Amino acid sequence: MVLLGPEIVNPIAFGTISGAAKFAGIEGMGLGLGGLLSFVPDMGALAAITMRLLQKLSLLYGFEYATEDEMADLWLAAASAAGVDLARDFVEKQAAEHLVPRMVDAIAMKAGADIAEKWAARLVPVLSAGAGAAVNYFFVRSWGRRAQKHFLTRHIARIAQELPTARWTPPAAVS
Repeated sequence: MVLLGPEIVNPIAFGTISGAAKFAGIEGMGLGLGGLLSFVPDMGALAAITMRLLQKLSLLYGFEYATEDEMADLWLAAASAAGVDLARDFVEKQAAEHLVPRMVDAIAMKAGADIAEKWAARLVPVLSAGAGAAVNYFFVRSWGRRAQKHFLTRHIARIAQELPTARWTPPAAVS
């Protein structure tokens, strides 16, 4: 995957994000029927769908997550998807065992605002099915797109590093 250009990998990533977002929407609709009673199971399922999407995107762009350092990179992608601003220098200077708890805390704080939207939508059980579907769909889609940008940037840098003589020009920015 490392040697494949973004023109090949990006369409697959878009499909992966779209599929995960649709699945999250369906899951949100099903569990949304329970209103506030099904909020906790919905959050667990949504977290699992989102983390699995990040893992798929990581592998798709050629980044494994078997070692502690690779897992720290996956958490960095999660932080990037959450919109948490972590400078690369800070990440490189911190040991993985110190970094991951800080990233998890920052992600939790940032995701809290998104979760608050779901609480408001859960007040009316029947209406919460539609709201749960919409919120889950857009939540996973936006996190997926931000994670894709993160992995794409790293992928392009890796291609430039490993193939310095290649004549590859980056495509237009991912929206």
